[in-house]
Amino acid sequence: MMLGSLPNGVWKGHSLALWLGRRIALLFLFVIPSHAVPDLSAEALLRDHLWREVRQAPANRRPKVGLVLSAGSLRGVAHVGVIQVLEDAGFPIDSVAGTSMGAVMGAMYASGLPIKKIREFAGTIKVGSGNDLTSARLISLLLFDKLLSSENTELMLRKGLGGIRFDQTLKPFACVAMDVYTGEAIIFRDGDVAKAVRASMNLPGIFRPLEYRHRFLVDGGVVDYIPVDASRLLGAQWTIASVTETDYTTARPENVLESLLQVIDIRGSYLSHEQRKQADFLIEPSVGDIGMFEDHRITEAIEKGVVTASSRLEAAKESLILASIPQLSDGWGAKAAK
Repeated sequence: MMLGSLPNGVWKGHSLALWLGRRIALLFLFVIPSHAVPDLSAEALLRDHLWREVRQAPANRRPKVGLVLSAGSLRGVAHVGVIQVLEDAGFPIDSVAGTSMGAVMGAMYASGLPIKKIREFAGTIKVGSGNDLTSARLISLLLFDKLLSSENTELMLRKGLGGIRFDQTLKPFACVAMDVYTGEAIIFRDGDVAKAVRASMNLPGIFRPLEYRHRFLVDGGVVDYIPVDASRLLGAQWTIASVTETDYTTARPENVLESLLQVIDIRGSYLSHEQRKQADFLIEPSVGDIGMFEDHRITEAIEKGVVTASSRLEAAKESLILASIPQLSDGWGAKAAK
């Protein structure tokens, strides 16, 4: 982070510069162990000091941070790895928004479940049983032209979440589904969490639309792949998005179901190109080659989330620091005068 890149108006006179200089000197003399060999440049010391201020600042002294978790079918379990890295770094997260599998992982995190429990839950996801996609049911779908129920999905979610409501989550949470008869994106911020998340991951063309609140709901990834808009509704002023998009150019569908999923993924990719621009920071785990039914690669997907988030962590910190300085600096003048 170059000092010259700080927003205009941050340096409020000689007293502020002197105060910062003293703080940096104190960090150099007393905080850094003499046997360590870190980056002791003024920039590095200032960056570390500012990051501590951001971490410790109440939400009214920095931008409210929204974590946005994309759709992405089974690839979305990589969000767990991203969340783990952000949590370990003490990254402030004020709200969570997700679509489809992002809604599942987001609901777990927002409800207050520890990362270890979320990882354990993600490891038990079996696309066949949890989502009613058993061979017998798929044959029934093809022979009798009757859409399947996603009721097992809701049962799976309730096992992990309990009967929690949106107003009971530890962090504000929102998820997105689509009304299949109007094409509208429906953003859920109240009511039963498990029911809303079930709607958010209710694959069209496979499962019956979920009738809920006079709507007929299917997977929100069709209309809101990266739900930055939902995060903004929760009050987020700075958003960090974990995006688990497929590399559909390498996929070769071998049956009707895979072809349908490919179309959904292509639609989601086109949406995500524009929605990426709305997020303030992106983390994109390299999980594009993981297929919907490859649940044996769940651990791999989570670890890819960890690796990518770790490689992007310092850049994410700097981005949030720069966004926070206008609010943080309001209190610096008073501190410098003491």
